[in-house]
Amino acid sequence: MPSQQLRIAQISDLHIKPPGSLAYGRVDTAKALERCVASLNAFRPAPDFVVISGDLADTPAAEEYQHLLRLLAPLELPFGGIPGNHDGRELMRAAFPSARYAFSSGPLNQKIELAELDLVLLDSSVPGKPHGTLDGATLQWLEVTLAASADRPALLFLHHPPFITGIWHMDHQNLHNSGELALIVRRHPRVQLIASGHVHRATLAIFASVPATVCPAPNHAVDLDLAELREPSFKIEPPAFHLHTWFPGEGFGNLVTHQVPVGEFDGPHSFFGPDGKLL
Repeated sequence: MPSQQLRIAQISDLHIKPPGSLAYGRVDTAKALERCVASLNAFRPAPDFVVISGDLADTPAAEEYQHLLRLLAPLELPFGGIPGNHDGRELMRAAFPSARYAFSSGPLNQKIELAELDLVLLDSSVPGKPHGTLDGATLQWLEVTLAASADRPALLFLHHPPFITGIWHMDHQNLHNSGELALIVRRHPRVQLIASGHVHRATLAIFASVPATVCPAPNHAVDLDLAELREPSFKIEPPAFHLHTWFPGEGFGNLVTHQVPVGEFDGPHSFFGPDGKLL
């Protein structure tokens, strides 16, 4: 069977609270997720899979995960998630009991095979802490998982960015042992992307010679305060998600990431008139 394009939608930082509650007293994260789910369902061609890269809940609490499940029920696409610093591992494990986690306890790592592509979901959460770390068991599992194949392209997903963004308060709580991740990535050239969340805004970097991204959020964005002028703050900016499309080809194929706005907008409108001429 010939190779096919594969489309992986990534959403992140849902921060679902109990019904009727607003994040930070201002943001209706449930409504934001409803709009995001509607946009995912309407997108054509339909994504093959959705990765939720952390902070599914906000406090966390079992009530929040139950509310999350109700909000995700209309999603017509298969999905998998990993914890962020706002999540609880055991609460999340209970909420998604059918997920094929690599370990029966501890980090919620997963490998998902989609045709010729491997999605490797890494749990970078540190219980009770805002920063991220990939613990020894996760690093060993990642090494073994990547070594299991030499020719299948792999996309890595985790919550905490392994690189500096320039947003001072977020850079204090990124992935603290990114050097250990870099060593593994450099040993396995089949890694084509490292995709994270946590910062609530689209960001691109090169990490260990591999493209690395931060996914925007469907609700609110961390203030882009690169001059360190303000206390940690957020803004209500246009919501979006990432769409990672893998194209088969020589070597490990090609990967392109698009930012897709959430919601309905004017258009599409043709560039050409009835006479076929450019307007």
